[in-house]
Formats: sequence, structure tokens, C-alpha cells
Amino acid sequence: MKKKIFKTICTLSFAALGLIASSGAQSAHAESVNNYIANNNIGHAKITSAVWSGFPKNSYRHSGRPEGVVVHETANPSSTIYNEIAYMKRNYNAAFVHSFVDSSRIINIANTKYLAWGAGPIANARFVQFEQVRVHSKTAFAKEMANSAYYTAYLLKQYGLKPNDAAYDGKGTVWSHDAVSRYLGGTDHTDPKAYFASAGKTYFGTSYTFAQFYQLVKTNYNNLTSSAHTATDSYDKVSYKSANDTASLSKNYKSYRLYNHVKNSRANVKSYSWNSVSAKNGKKVYIDNIARKDSGKYAWYRIRFAKSSTAKKYWVYEKALNVTADNTEDITNEDVATVSQYTNSNVTSSAVSDSSTSESANSSSDNSANASANSTSTSIDSSN
Repeated sequence: MKKKIFKTICTLSFAALGLIASSGAQSAHAESVNNYIANNNIGHAKITSAVWSGFPKNSYRHSGRPEGVVVHETANPSSTIYNEIAYMKRNYNAAFVHSFVDSSRIINIANTKYLAWGAGPIANARFVQFEQVRVHSKTAFAKEMANSAYYTAYLLKQYGLKPNDAAYDGKGTVWSHDAVSRYLGGTDHTDPKAYFASAGKTYFGTSYTFAQFYQLVKTNYNNLTSSAHTATDSYDKVSYKSANDTASLSKNYKSYRLYNHVKNSRANVKSYSWNSVSAKNGKKVYIDNIARKDSGKYAWYRIRFAKSSTAKKYWVYEKALNVTADNTEDITNEDVATVSQYTNSNVTSSAVSDSSTSESANSSSDNSANASANSTSTSIDSSN
């Protein structure tokens, strides 16, 4: 009898220890995404400015400044960041956000000084908004969370806001689309809740929550210094306009160089010599894009040396060309610009085509019913 009692006590004791161990494991797992990021020294992508002037420019409700950030996810398991951006440019009258994030890129496509249409009219008038593209591996999800948390913290720093999770009382600076639906209305979406939960469970053994993501935002916010915050401000702000014209090399073309992007518009701009293209005075070139720096008197032209649209393209300063008067006018509008021309080579190493034909039909955004789609403002400022 005593032996049975002793055996029973031991069984119960081990069971209790098992429950404690299980509880401890679950607790550790609950933070595993953030721990994985820290333990593997996962950093963040650089912010690529790809601001397109085609989006409407409507002011926020208070002095043209946002009051926080809304975090979305696309709810499309098969799309890519470039497909999402291309689709949004074609369908911005229905909805659009300011930026997109995936595991290796943070791409800002709409000026954050103006509101976007992504989370209903109340939230639209208050917050910067970005979408997360679904990724499909443990490391990719961790990297995406690192990028998203950094970008959220960056935006808070940029606009002088302090982190405050709105999930608990509907008051704060960091919002999920789910929190917007619950506290502000005008929308019924719940992202990124399901995506976080599913990816966390699949890759880390338990659901990832927005509360855990918010902790990552706070860590990034505390790590941001004023110098890091203003790093992208050292680049020139540039407006872009699509074109379809020709010009010729001027007699002074050798005084300038060819570039893969507008000079000083981003990190890692590369220059090329004229010898690489067999240039000569008067040689015909084909223009498909025009850019102008906010602080510059002359324009920049994206040219190619063959009529085919697939020929290699270069950016060149206006004085290297003989151009018509029409092409030197102020830039006030642009057609849909390709994402590839703005891609920061330090962010992505993969080749990007000049156009994307695949569309995402599952945007997680909501249009604002009271926002004007025909803004008369045409100024561009590509600051983040």
C-alpha cells in the first residue's frame, strides 16, 4: 500500500514538473521570434524611396502631420512586393498605402506627408500606413518582423511620436488594422493578426502576437539615434515623370557621366564611362523618364542607346544632351513608374523587371469614402 502511495505521489510530482516545464517552454516560445532576431543579429533593410506622384495628396486632419502608424498585411500568400506595388498604382482609387515591407525590402511609394486610403476614413486621416507581404520561411518571417518594427519606429521618430500600443484602449501611435476596426470603425479587417499567428505557429511553434511585435518596435525606437533617423535626409529629393522622346548627345557630353540612378538620390549609385557605350557627339538616344531634384535647376534623363525598350538604361544630366524645350519643363505629373528604377541595390540583390503584370486581388486595405481622388497638388517630396 505504501509502495502504491509513494508511486502515485511520484507520478503526480513528475506530472506537475512536466506542466511547469511545458509552461516554461511555451513562455520561451512566445518570445522566440523576437529572441531569434536578437540572437541571430538580424538587422533591417534600408528604406528605399520610390515615391510616385500619381497618388492623391490630401492632408491629415492635424497640421499635415500623422499621429501614428497602421500595420497591415496583404492577405495574399502568392504575391510579391513588386506585384503588390504595381497593382496598387493601377488601383489606387480603391485603396493605397504609403509603403510595403517584406523580408529584404522597405519600399516607400507614397509621400508620408499626405494621407493614404488603407484603413477607413477615420484612420486614414490620422496615420501612416504600410503593408507586409507574406513570406514563407522562418528566417524570412523574422527578417520581415525586424524590417517592419524598424520602419514603424523610424516613422515614429521622424514625426516626433512616442511608441504607444493602441490595442488595449484605442489610444496610441502604433496600430494594427485589427485595432482600427475595433476602436475607430470604418473598416472590418483584422490584419495582421491571422498572419502573425499562423506564421509564428508554423515557424516558431506558437502564435506571434501584435503585442510581441510592439515590443520589437520599442526596442528599435530606443536604439534609433538622431543620426540614424536622419540618414536618408542626406540624399536629394527627386521628382519623376515618364517620357517617350528622343535627344542627342551634346558637344559637352564628356564633361558628365552615366549613372544607374540619379546622382545622390540613394545609396550605392554607380557611374559609367562613355567608352562603355561607344558615345559620340550627336548620337541619338531614347528618353523614357525625366527626373528633377528639388534643389536643382536642370533635369536628369533616363536614356538608352537603342530603340528597343529592353535596351540598357542610364541616367544622365541634362547638359550632356540636346533636348527639346518640352522636356525641360517643370515636372508636375508622371505615369506609372517602374519599381525597378527606384530599387536600392543595397536592399535587394535580385534582378527586377521594368514592369510587373501579376496583380494582387486581395488587398487588405479600405478606401476612404470622403477622400478626394483628384488632388490638385502636384509637388513631390520623397522624404520618408
